[in-house]
Amino acid sequence: MSTSTPLRTGDDRRDANAAAVLRAVLDHGPVARSRVASLTGLSASAVSRQTVDLVRLGLLSERPELAGVPAGTVGRPQLPLAVDTEQLAVAGVHFGVPYTTVALLDLRGRVLRRKEIANRGLTGPDVLKPLAARLPRLIDALRAGRTVVGLGAVCGGSVDPERGLVLRHGPLDWRDLPLRGLLQDATGLPVRVDNHARALTQAEILFGHPAARRSMVQLFVGHVVDAALAVAGTVHQGPPSATGDLGHLPVTGTVTDPDARSDARCHCGRLGCLSVAASDTTLFEAAAAAGVTPEPDRAALIAAVKRGDPVADRLVRNRARIIGRALALLADVVNPDLLVLTETFALFDPRYLNVVRAEFALRSHLRRDAELLIAQRRGADVLAVAAGTPVLGELYARPVHALAHCH
Repeated sequence: MSTSTPLRTGDDRRDANAAAVLRAVLDHGPVARSRVASLTGLSASAVSRQTVDLVRLGLLSERPELAGVPAGTVGRPQLPLAVDTEQLAVAGVHFGVPYTTVALLDLRGRVLRRKEIANRGLTGPDVLKPLAARLPRLIDALRAGRTVVGLGAVCGGSVDPERGLVLRHGPLDWRDLPLRGLLQDATGLPVRVDNHARALTQAEILFGHPAARRSMVQLFVGHVVDAALAVAGTVHQGPPSATGDLGHLPVTGTVTDPDARSDARCHCGRLGCLSVAASDTTLFEAAAAAGVTPEPDRAALIAAVKRGDPVADRLVRNRARIIGRALALLADVVNPDLLVLTETFALFDPRYLNVVRAEFALRSHLRRDAELLIAQRRGADVLAVAAGTPVLGELYARPVHALAHCH
């Protein structure tokens, strides 16, 4: 796949050309400069100039051990270029309902270390303030000698990345929270915030399935239900900073009866909203009510599913059917090249992804073939990847600008 980027004029040309070179190496490295030139449409001299900058910044490294120079070759060999995964790292925080994840990622989006901190049912400022006080020490403990160039912070709900605000996160009781400013003051690092579904969509574009760069929809099902859309490698951000509120998509079925109409009322006042029918909160409460688990708890329900509890299996399958119906509606409206589902049980057991796919194929009028539907492939690292991706996205889009503070 070509990574050609149109050349720009003006102050941003240097960054645009550097980004083109960096993305070419990300996609094809280790790769020779001559190949980078053909991939990007840049001249050999322009690639050489950008390479010098990107190596100096710690984003690229030369790999002489991979040069493979034949005997008798005359002249200085071209050393293959690779994304440098040893010098720099990005930190990230994912604010969830049951716990907060703090992580360190390399420049290929791979999780180096992560730590999960239980929120113990806390909401509002009680979640953020203690973490902000601990965050510098946590990041320092995770860095292991690397230079941390920025901090990503993501959560569900409505998030405004430009202003660094969490506009609304119902379960955490956050409204108009200046998350970027609070975390910058706590850590001294540049901070980028975003919705976790948008961050995962960006991660898929950077490091995931090739079809994601054409068009994709990401559905995140947790305590919060969120979705994000990307077209031509750009994650959509609608006014005011919301991709859309998929949680209020009307669906039929409940986790206890997939053919019944839900009588649980959403905070919007309506019945049958996806965020109520399929959320983790609903699923875990149903498992506790059925005696599958002693209390609403993710780990306890996962354990019940793994030991073959038939009621646990039925509840999870029913939710999978509801999700499949929602994805069918999404696919019929958007018709993307790729659908990515981030949901606990589809991540660790392909049987439940197959239930989602079967319901999708049954319900979709446009896409009877469910092969475009995949599960997020980061496994237990998925929230950590989401946390660091806002910074990684900026690094790959504007590498020189993003690292100006480091040099």
